Amino acid sequence: MVQDLLAALCLVLVIEGLLPFVAPSAWRNMMLTLAQTDDKNIRLLGLISMLLGAGLLFVVK
Repeated sequence: MVQDLLAALCLVLVIEGLLPFVAPSAWRNMMLTLAQTDDKNIRLLGLISMLLGAGLLFVVK
């Protein structure tokens, strides 16, 4: 179980690093836009991301 969690965290780091590696200027612009977004929209984006991730995990497993 712990090994699966660590593997998942490692994959998150790989996926999170893809955009800054491939397109650093696009990543920077996205971060600047996100920094100017209000908290409500950021929370909504986080909720949608978590639900989508949980749903996909359910389908895959």
